[in-house]
Amino acid sequence: MIRIGTCSWTEKSLLQSGDFYPTDAKTAEARLRYYAENFNTVEVDSSYYAIPDIRTAQLWADRTPDNFLFHIKVYGALTGHGIDPRTLPVDIAASLPADQRQRKFINIGEPELLRAIAQRFRDALRPLQSQNKLGLMVFQFSQQFHYRTSNMDYLVDCKELMEGLPVAVEFRHGSWLKPDKRDSVMRFLQEYQMIYVTADEPQYGSLATVPFLPEVTASIAYFRFHGRNKQNWLRKGIETSLRYDYRYSEEELMEFKAVVSDTDMRAKVTYAMFNNCHGSSAVRNAGRLKQLLQTPG
Repeated sequence: MIRIGTCSWTEKSLLQSGDFYPTDAKTAEARLRYYAENFNTVEVDSSYYAIPDIRTAQLWADRTPDNFLFHIKVYGALTGHGIDPRTLPVDIAASLPADQRQRKFINIGEPELLRAIAQRFRDALRPLQSQNKLGLMVFQFSQQFHYRTSNMDYLVDCKELMEGLPVAVEFRHGSWLKPDKRDSVMRFLQEYQMIYVTADEPQYGSLATVPFLPEVTASIAYFRFHGRNKQNWLRKGIETSLRYDYRYSEEELMEFKAVVSDTDMRAKVTYAMFNNCHGSSAVRNAGRLKQLLQTPG
């Protein structure tokens, strides 16, 4: 089974483009309902920046059909990213040293704090879980998260923090997929039943990005198509969506059709998620791949 969607349904430049939602879809409810008429899965991006409100998760569940699935991009504090301490739950933020509370960004490494954050994160998603609309917990690690034993140990910790929720792992540094490492990394993910995320992103002939390497390490396969904007991908200080300003060509989508179909023969469910979320590129590419996969040959 192949499910296709995008990695946001409310990205600012998508809304500004006017190229997907009807003119009368002016509310959050109307936009989500319209999105769910076109796709049966989506990845939540906002959860990377802050823990969702449980009431918001309840609205997501209430506004979508029974077969709809939300994949959740895990809060940055749990993937080693720097976070704004103001995005933490109030009581957890209050437990931080005063100097940390006043910083613009902090990194949290204390196991007790990480467990408390993970519990709040899981609790916020209960409405989706209770209605069988909760998909994968997507751990997207940074380019500074390199292959090393301590980081493999941290992956195991992440799995434990989710307490049985399915964990998908996306690497952003090429050291994980070097020819002499990739087999052992895949065996490791298989051993711990973590879902490897196959990422498509710009290539520079270095370890700055990961190669496109379709693999299946669990019963679920997961693709994230980021686009191939080489000019902007590594640039600092630009609007985030500009890194994803890329629309796949028909030829590229035909290649993805073949790869996704082949991968689905090795998995029970395959998700093809478009993260080239600038303007309408993601929804248009996702819609076209959906058409191609429904066409024989």
